Amino acid sequence: MSDIPRIPVIEMFGVSVAALRGGGAVTVADVHWSVAPGEFWVVAGPEHSGKTDLLMLAAGLTSPVAGRSQLFGRDLSDLGGGDPAARRRAGFVFQGGHLFNRLTVAENVALPLQYGRNLSLAEAAPEVQALLELLELAPLAEVLPARLAPHWRQRAALARALILRPELLLLDNPLSGLGARQAQWWLRFLDRLSDGEGLPGGLPGGRPMTLVVAADDLRPWRHSRRQYSLLRDRRFIPLGGWSGVESAADPVVKELLAIPLETTL
Repeated sequence: MSDIPRIPVIEMFGVSVAALRGGGAVTVADVHWSVAPGEFWVVAGPEHSGKTDLLMLAAGLTSPVAGRSQLFGRDLSDLGGGDPAARRRAGFVFQGGHLFNRLTVAENVALPLQYGRNLSLAEAAPEVQALLELLELAPLAEVLPARLAPHWRQRAALARALILRPELLLLDNPLSGLGARQAQWWLRFLDRLSDGEGLPGGLPGGRPMTLVVAADDLRPWRHSRRQYSLLRDRRFIPLGGWSGVESAADPVVKELLAIPLETTL
């Protein structure tokens, strides 16, 4: 019998999601969604369709305005007061990195260890150094974020999200602004995380990491073992696997695949 727990990592029941900006207007409504352990989901949608808002709610960083959302089987309404360890089981990579500009790369990456495990910077240093080396960031350890190229800031944000070895990793448009070489690095590394091979020693129990990625271009994310959904007009629309993406008649899906739409003259 498999040791992988079957409790959904993310589960939403009729959830409505409010925008962080814009006066709390609902960006996505009536979401029914279940993410099983080890799945790799790509949530696609045009700009301002609510992708970031949905991912932040899924991670337990915000609360739904309607419906019920669970993270690792716990209602998000319970997480704020009594179980911070549940939130630490999820890592989040913001678009653009959102690093602290007054801290070096190493200090940014060490923060979750300092707050989550009460380690000093010196105590956290060996784990931080090992992860920086894995992500090819070791030469930049003492550099401030403002002096980094955008793709290195994004990779440093990934290191910060991974330092606690989360079971769930959510990434907001991680390929945005990257060149082909950098984008390929991300795709290969995320595949390794999904296969349970990205981090030395892996996760407890040898489990693969569960991943949820927000994207505004579906083309780089084609893969036979991923699940896809679409956000449009405040709706969450599951598409299934890649065959469901290719067969979708929705014009927004075609736009996200850069397929020219048929026009009538």
